[in-house]
Amino acid sequence: MNGGAAGGPCPAAPQARRLKGPGELEIVAFERGHFSSYSACGIPYWVGGDVAARGELIARSPEEHRARDIGLRTRTEVTEIDVPGQRVRARDLEAGTETWTGFDKLVIATGARPLRPPVPGIDAPGVHGVQTLDDGQALLDSLSRTPGRRAVVVGAGYIGVEMAEALLNRGHEVTVLTRGEQPMATLDPDMGRLVHRAMDGLGIRTVTSSPVTKVLTGPDGAVRAVVTDAGEYPADVVVLGTGVVPETSLARAAGLPLGAYGGLLTDLAMRVRGHGNIWAGGDCVEVLDLVSGRERHVPLGTHANKHGQVIGSNAGGGYATFPGVVGTAVSKVCDLEIARTGLRERDAREVGLRYVTVTVESTSRAGYYPGAAPMTVKMLAERRTGRLLGVQIVGREGAAKRVDIAAVALTAGMTVEGMTALDLGYAPPFSPVWDPVLVAARKAVAAVRAAG
Repeated sequence: MNGGAAGGPCPAAPQARRLKGPGELEIVAFERGHFSSYSACGIPYWVGGDVAARGELIARSPEEHRARDIGLRTRTEVTEIDVPGQRVRARDLEAGTETWTGFDKLVIATGARPLRPPVPGIDAPGVHGVQTLDDGQALLDSLSRTPGRRAVVVGAGYIGVEMAEALLNRGHEVTVLTRGEQPMATLDPDMGRLVHRAMDGLGIRTVTSSPVTKVLTGPDGAVRAVVTDAGEYPADVVVLGTGVVPETSLARAAGLPLGAYGGLLTDLAMRVRGHGNIWAGGDCVEVLDLVSGRERHVPLGTHANKHGQVIGSNAGGGYATFPGVVGTAVSKVCDLEIARTGLRERDAREVGLRYVTVTVESTSRAGYYPGAAPMTVKMLAERRTGRLLGVQIVGREGAAKRVDIAAVALTAGMTVEGMTALDLGYAPPFSPVWDPVLVAARKAVAAVRAAG
């Protein structure tokens, strides 16, 4: 197995071990970093102080894996996959030595690599990515050494807004720079505008349509400012949240099949297409979008963990499948909750779907009940059939997880009219009589009918 986070040893190797004992299956896993089986999604909350210690993000240590007879080799990087010879070459990063290891079955879980804008100064001290626990520790060490309190976050996707919150919680003056029209490009611009307004209200300066052109350094070589066409922004620390791409350089060199986004292509059993003894999962693969019917790259820990379970079952002699995704994701910046599932307007246009959209304003609880918080729900439905295509939600407490209603409806292929009959739980402390998602569904039904 190559890769040590959500799709590698945790949970693929333990699942395979549960099905096959030590005498039946030898498991060797390679991990480039110091840690295994950890939650990369929790790094912003560790940096921001919500999670007290790094160890709380680790599900299983290397020692725990080894105690289960899983031969995990940390600080070991696979440098080549020899598919015909059924072997991999790995380099011990501490000793500098290289060895070949043969395999009967291979699991690739190399994850994704962060995009770094190809601009001068981007590799200067004080510029940090936050993809691994080692990255998070390096950022915390840098923050403790740097006396200044000015932070610039490049990118305004999930990691960007979460890191903006983390740095704000640490008392920094935060500026977010994004090349997009609005923050959170996973939302439509009209919904992203709500996020922008809320971030401004929290004291986070957000500059849109501003790709980075240069990172300036001081006499000591460390970062001192970030430059865009719109201006120069002083910085004592810079965090990159510019997205990721599949890390498939090894797979490409080995001649394994890749999709339009550069991710490995697999079948429903997560087996690499055309290769009966090679599986792949996590952020290095493309998966089927159940709404559009096309392959997408959706790098989320929820998917990676499921991939690992499926791979472990199949590699261990059982059988399991991963049918696909609908693109559900939630995030937050301070008290603002952000959620989406299914297609955005742009996605629907790209796959040739005709659609209607509706947007409703509602509250998280009955309007008269203390603590009722506003939320905005946007819904897309197919113009001809009324099939639900996507939902986006921005609001305060109680908003984000409502997207799960829509995720289930999308997976089931429901129409918006069918959704209006869903028997959802109601009591004033939890919801209005008509849940906000169902209010949007009712409005979408009317829009579909009006569109003929």
